[in-house]
Amino acid sequence: MKQVELNVDCILMLVEKYRASFGEGKDLQVRAQIFRAVDSSPSLRSKRDLVESFVDSVPADGTVDEQWQVFVAAKREAELEAIIVEQKLKPEQTRAYVEAAFRDGQLRTTGTEITRSLPPVSRFNREAGHGDLKRRVMGALTVFFDRFFGLG
Repeated sequence: MKQVELNVDCILMLVEKYRASFGEGKDLQVRAQIFRAVDSSPSLRSKRDLVESFVDSVPADGTVDEQWQVFVAAKREAELEAIIVEQKLKPEQTRAYVEAAFRDGQLRTTGTEITRSLPPVSRFNREAGHGDLKRRVMGALTVFFDRFFGLG
């Protein structure tokens, strides 16, 4: 039996169905169907909390697609800002690096792009921890990228 990979569009159709049921109260069966669909998709599991937050906050008016795009953009920006602050990264360079990753469909771990985002640390002083800093930042950005890639 071939497994079909669900995408965000399928989930948004279920959210639209869920939202249509608001007039008669929240349809828990449709809500459960949404989360079963998310859980059944390996590429969407890491995005479950985003879908859940969206379902809980989706207003009754407007198009679900547009609301989803606004919601994802706001969450993405907030989480990227948190990484920038937490890791003490250069904001402009980090945003350019992340935008290039989303445009290219992959997060490049080699080259100088990521190094431009890092705070100034000597590469030649072993105690400065340049390698550890780069690994920690790449770990945080990889989780971020996997979480938001493919969401629109």
